Amino acid sequence: MEEEPRRSAVIVAEHPLWLEALDGLLHRVGVAVAGRATRFDLAAALVDRHSPDLLLADGDTADPSANWEHVRRIKERRPATAVVLIALETDDVTMDTAFAAGVDVYCTKAAEAEDVASAVRQLFAHSIYVPGRTRSNGDEAGEEEVVQAVAYKAGLTRREVEILRLVAEGLSNSQLAAMLWVTEQTVKFHLSNVYRKLGISNRTEASRWAQVHGLLPANTSRRSELPAA
Repeated sequence: MEEEPRRSAVIVAEHPLWLEALDGLLHRVGVAVAGRATRFDLAAALVDRHSPDLLLADGDTADPSANWEHVRRIKERRPATAVVLIALETDDVTMDTAFAAGVDVYCTKAAEAEDVASAVRQLFAHSIYVPGRTRSNGDEAGEEEVVQAVAYKAGLTRREVEILRLVAEGLSNSQLAAMLWVTEQTVKFHLSNVYRKLGISNRTEASRWAQVHGLLPANTSRRSELPAA
Protein backbone atom coordinates (compact mmCIF):
# COMPACT_ATOMS: atom_id res chain seq x y z
CA MET A 1 0.00 0.00 0.00
CA GLU A 2 1.47 3.37 -1.03
CA GLU A 3 2.26 5.63 1.91
CA GLU A 4 0.37 8.93 2.00
CA PRO A 5 2.66 11.95 1.47
CA ARG A 6 3.54 13.73 4.71
CA ARG A 7 2.06 17.16 5.30
CA SER A 8 4.41 20.13 5.53
CA ALA A 9 4.35 23.47 7.31
CA VAL A 10 6.09 26.79 7.73
CA ILE A 11 6.09 28.25 11.23
CA VAL A 12 6.57 31.87 12.28
CA ALA A 13 7.12 33.36 15.74
CA GLU A 14 9.20 36.26 16.99
CA HIS A 15 10.74 34.31 19.87
CA PRO A 16 12.86 31.13 19.53
CA LEU A 17 11.06 29.48 22.44
CA TRP A 18 7.74 29.73 20.58
CA LEU A 19 9.34 28.43 17.39
CA GLU A 20 10.51 25.35 19.29
CA ALA A 21 7.05 24.89 20.84
CA LEU A 22 5.27 25.11 17.47
CA ASP A 23 7.83 22.79 15.89
CA GLY A 24 7.24 20.22 18.62
CA LEU A 25 3.47 20.49 18.28
CA LEU A 26 3.59 19.83 14.54
CA HIS A 27 5.94 16.89 15.09
CA ARG A 28 3.28 15.36 17.36
CA VAL A 29 0.69 15.42 14.57
CA GLY A 30 3.02 14.15 11.85
CA VAL A 31 3.54 17.44 10.01
CA ALA A 32 7.06 18.14 8.74
CA VAL A 33 8.44 21.65 9.27
CA ALA A 34 9.74 22.91 5.93
CA GLY A 35 10.84 26.30 7.25
CA ARG A 36 10.97 28.54 10.33
CA ALA A 37 10.93 32.33 10.48
CA THR A 38 10.88 35.09 13.09
CA ARG A 39 8.99 37.57 10.85
CA PHE A 40 5.90 37.26 8.69
CA ASP A 41 7.63 38.63 5.60
CA LEU A 42 10.30 35.94 5.90
CA ALA A 43 7.61 33.32 6.45
CA ALA A 44 5.81 34.51 3.30
CA ALA A 45 9.00 33.96 1.31
CA LEU A 46 9.30 30.45 2.77
CA VAL A 47 5.70 29.70 1.82
CA ASP A 48 6.44 30.73 -1.77
CA ARG A 49 9.55 28.54 -1.78
CA HIS A 50 8.13 25.38 -0.21
CA SER A 51 4.34 25.57 -0.98
CA PRO A 52 3.48 24.00 2.41
CA ASP A 53 0.09 22.64 3.43
CA LEU A 54 0.09 24.83 6.53
CA LEU A 55 1.35 28.12 7.93
CA LEU A 56 1.33 28.01 11.74
CA ALA A 57 1.87 31.48 13.17
CA ASP A 58 2.23 33.28 16.47
CA GLY A 59 0.05 36.33 15.89
CA ASP A 60 1.36 38.44 18.78
CA THR A 61 3.92 40.65 17.06
CA ALA A 62 4.91 44.30 17.23
CA ASP A 63 2.85 45.18 14.14
CA PRO A 64 -0.35 43.04 13.96
CA SER A 65 -1.75 45.04 11.02
CA ALA A 66 1.24 43.98 8.93
CA ASN A 67 0.46 40.36 9.80
CA TRP A 68 -2.98 40.59 8.19
CA GLU A 69 -1.52 42.02 4.99
CA HIS A 70 1.03 39.21 4.80
CA VAL A 71 -1.71 36.62 5.39
CA ARG A 72 -3.81 38.16 2.59
CA ARG A 73 -0.91 38.03 0.18
CA ILE A 74 -0.03 34.47 1.16
CA LYS A 75 -3.63 33.31 0.63
CA GLU A 76 -3.85 35.11 -2.70
CA ARG A 77 -0.70 33.40 -3.97
CA ARG A 78 -1.13 30.07 -2.19
CA PRO A 79 -4.86 29.52 -1.48
CA ALA A 80 -4.26 25.84 -0.72
CA THR A 81 -2.00 26.73 2.24
CA ALA A 82 -4.07 26.70 5.42
CA VAL A 83 -3.27 29.36 8.01
CA VAL A 84 -3.54 28.69 11.74
CA LEU A 85 -2.99 31.71 13.98
CA ILE A 86 -2.29 31.53 17.71
CA ALA A 87 -2.73 34.79 19.64
CA LEU A 88 -3.69 36.31 22.99
CA GLU A 89 -6.51 38.55 21.75
CA THR A 90 -10.05 37.16 21.88
CA ASP A 91 -12.07 40.26 20.95
CA ASP A 92 -14.43 40.09 17.99
CA VAL A 93 -12.67 42.85 16.04
CA THR A 94 -9.30 41.07 16.10
CA MET A 95 -10.75 37.69 15.21
CA ASP A 96 -12.97 39.11 12.47
CA THR A 97 -9.96 40.90 10.99
CA ALA A 98 -7.96 37.68 11.09
CA PHE A 99 -10.66 35.68 9.33
CA ALA A 100 -11.22 38.43 6.79
CA ALA A 101 -7.50 38.30 5.97
CA GLY A 102 -7.77 34.57 5.24
CA VAL A 103 -6.92 32.85 8.53
CA ASP A 104 -8.51 29.39 8.56
CA VAL A 105 -8.23 28.66 12.29
CA TYR A 106 -7.79 31.13 15.17
CA CYS A 107 -6.55 29.64 18.45
CA THR A 108 -6.05 31.54 21.69
CA LYS A 109 -2.92 31.12 23.75
CA ALA A 110 -5.13 29.95 26.60
CA ALA A 111 -5.83 26.76 24.62
CA GLU A 112 -4.24 23.47 25.58
CA ALA A 113 -1.56 22.16 23.23
CA GLU A 114 -3.82 19.24 22.35
CA ASP A 115 -6.56 21.68 21.31
CA VAL A 116 -4.21 23.28 18.80
CA ALA A 117 -3.00 19.88 17.64
CA SER A 118 -6.61 18.79 17.14
CA ALA A 119 -7.33 21.93 15.09
CA VAL A 120 -4.38 21.13 12.82
CA ARG A 121 -5.54 17.52 12.41
CA GLN A 122 -9.08 18.60 11.50
CA LEU A 123 -7.79 20.90 8.76
CA PHE A 124 -6.68 17.82 6.86
CA ALA A 125 -8.78 14.94 8.21
CA HIS A 126 -12.21 16.06 6.89
CA SER A 127 -13.85 14.09 9.71
CA ILE A 128 -16.31 16.77 10.83
CA TYR A 129 -19.39 17.50 8.71
CA VAL A 130 -22.28 19.93 8.98
CA PRO A 131 -25.92 19.01 8.29
CA GLY A 132 -26.74 18.62 4.62
CA ARG A 133 -23.11 18.40 3.50
CA THR A 134 -22.54 14.61 3.80
CA ARG A 135 -22.86 12.81 0.47
CA SER A 136 -24.36 9.33 0.24
CA ASN A 137 -23.21 8.27 -3.22
CA GLY A 138 -19.52 7.88 -2.38
CA ASP A 139 -18.20 10.74 -4.52
CA GLU A 140 -16.98 13.06 -1.72
CA ALA A 141 -13.41 12.84 -3.00
CA GLY A 142 -14.43 13.85 -6.52
CA GLU A 143 -16.41 16.81 -5.25
CA GLU A 144 -13.52 17.94 -3.05
CA GLU A 145 -11.13 17.81 -6.02
CA VAL A 146 -13.48 20.00 -8.06
CA VAL A 147 -13.81 22.50 -5.21
CA GLN A 148 -10.04 22.68 -4.67
CA ALA A 149 -9.35 23.15 -8.38
CA VAL A 150 -11.92 25.93 -8.73
CA ALA A 151 -10.69 27.63 -5.54
CA TYR A 152 -7.10 27.55 -6.76
CA LYS A 153 -7.91 29.05 -10.16
CA ALA A 154 -10.08 31.79 -8.66
CA GLY A 155 -7.68 32.54 -5.78
CA LEU A 156 -10.35 31.82 -3.17
CA THR A 157 -9.59 30.67 0.36
CA ARG A 158 -11.27 27.60 1.83
CA ARG A 159 -13.58 29.79 3.92
CA GLU A 160 -14.49 31.96 0.93
CA VAL A 161 -15.45 28.89 -1.10
CA GLU A 162 -17.54 27.59 1.80
CA ILE A 163 -19.42 30.88 2.08
CA LEU A 164 -19.85 31.13 -1.69
CA ARG A 165 -21.43 27.67 -1.80
CA LEU A 166 -23.78 28.46 1.09
CA VAL A 167 -24.80 31.76 -0.51
CA ALA A 168 -25.59 29.85 -3.70
CA GLU A 169 -27.82 27.56 -1.64
CA GLY A 170 -29.84 30.63 -0.61
CA LEU A 171 -28.67 31.22 2.95
CA SER A 172 -28.76 34.72 4.40
CA ASN A 173 -25.87 36.40 6.19
CA SER A 174 -27.46 35.77 9.58
CA GLN A 175 -27.93 32.08 8.78
CA LEU A 176 -24.34 31.83 7.57
CA ALA A 177 -23.08 33.48 10.76
CA ALA A 178 -25.07 31.08 12.94
CA MET A 179 -23.91 28.02 11.00
CA LEU A 180 -20.22 28.98 10.91
CA TRP A 181 -20.05 30.38 14.44
CA VAL A 182 -18.85 33.81 13.29
CA THR A 183 -20.32 37.30 13.32
CA GLU A 184 -22.32 38.72 10.42
CA GLN A 185 -19.54 41.26 9.96
CA THR A 186 -17.12 38.38 9.30
CA VAL A 187 -19.50 36.96 6.70
CA LYS A 188 -19.66 40.38 5.02
CA PHE A 189 -15.84 40.59 4.98
CA HIS A 190 -15.58 37.22 3.26
CA LEU A 191 -18.33 38.05 0.77
CA SER A 192 -16.65 41.32 -0.18
CA ASN A 193 -13.43 39.39 -0.85
CA VAL A 194 -15.33 36.85 -2.96
CA TYR A 195 -17.01 39.60 -5.01
CA ARG A 196 -13.67 41.34 -5.58
CA LYS A 197 -11.82 38.19 -6.64
CA LEU A 198 -14.58 36.98 -8.97
CA GLY A 199 -15.36 40.41 -10.44
CA ILE A 200 -19.01 40.28 -9.38
CA SER A 201 -21.15 42.62 -7.30
CA ASN A 202 -24.04 40.77 -5.66
CA ARG A 203 -25.41 37.47 -4.30
CA THR A 204 -27.29 36.65 -7.49
CA GLU A 205 -24.11 36.82 -9.55
CA ALA A 206 -22.29 34.83 -6.86
CA SER A 207 -24.92 32.08 -6.99
CA ARG A 208 -24.73 31.93 -10.75
CA TRP A 209 -20.92 31.74 -10.66
CA ALA A 210 -21.05 28.85 -8.16
CA GLN A 211 -23.57 26.95 -10.31
CA VAL A 212 -21.62 27.43 -13.53
CA HIS A 213 -18.40 26.24 -11.90
CA GLY A 214 -19.93 23.16 -10.28
CA LEU A 215 -19.64 24.23 -6.65
CA LEU A 216 -23.15 23.35 -5.53
CA PRO A 217 -23.34 20.12 -3.47
CA ALA A 218 -25.92 17.46 -4.35
CA ASN A 219 -27.89 18.00 -1.13
CA THR A 220 -29.21 21.55 -0.92
CA SER A 221 -32.00 21.02 1.62
CA ARG A 222 -30.24 23.06 4.30
CA ARG A 223 -32.74 25.92 4.50
CA SER A 224 -35.31 23.72 6.23
CA GLU A 225 -32.78 23.01 8.99
CA LEU A 226 -32.03 26.63 9.89
CA PRO A 227 -33.99 29.37 11.66
CA ALA A 228 -35.49 32.10 9.54
CA ALA A 229 -33.22 35.05 8.85
